Amino acid sequence: MNCIILDDEPLATRILEDYCKEISYLNVVGVFNNPIEAIKAIETQTIDLVFLDIHMPFINGTDLLRSLNVKPLIIFTTAFTDYALEGYELNVIDYLLKPIPFERMIKACNKALKQYQLLASHTNSKLGYNDYIFVNADYKSIKVNIKDIIYIEGLKDYVKIYTSEPRPILTIMRLKNLESILPSDHFLRVHRSFLINFNSVDFIKKGRIAIGDKEIPIGEMYAETVKSKIESRNF
Repeated sequence: MNCIILDDEPLATRILEDYCKEISYLNVVGVFNNPIEAIKAIETQTIDLVFLDIHMPFINGTDLLRSLNVKPLIIFTTAFTDYALEGYELNVIDYLLKPIPFERMIKACNKALKQYQLLASHTNSKLGYNDYIFVNADYKSIKVNIKDIIYIEGLKDYVKIYTSEPRPILTIMRLKNLESILPSDHFLRVHRSFLINFNSVDFIKKGRIAIGDKEIPIGEMYAETVKSKIESRNF
């Protein structure tokens, strides 16, 4: 995994860099004490994992994470416990408190590696309808059977995955990214904020799709695609 370290404390970056050199699957491609330079690297290079300090000049780590258009896996590194809940809400891989013991670092990196491998395997292979995906939620990787997904709602940097369970799964991911890994013969983008499993549709009328008690609008730019899919009976 290509990783970068962002921390305004030279000693902290040196320790993290030394740790990373001892972990065979990590490749440190940048060490930064300037958040702006780190953001540029994340946006222009292939960065899989970021070790991100929270307290920094000009912008803190949580605000920086929210500002990113491209979101790699994140491990927070901080001397403060105050942001643990916020880290949980942002679905970071782990939250490491300084001084960081090496064994704790390895545990966090192993969690990141597992998630990286899961994302890579689902992105690079065509999923069958009986397959599943893993998503990060509630500080764990949750297995979601694709056939159980009813519809998905996009909320900027998050998505809500609705299944037969009463509570939707909220995970940090863009709807476009999730759309790219779900089988297109069953899932259809019908609105900028909605991706549906067409097998769950009850009826379609007047620019809306009914799925159970939920009525989902058909966006103007998606109307022709929805119509052609229905007419060609691709679902």
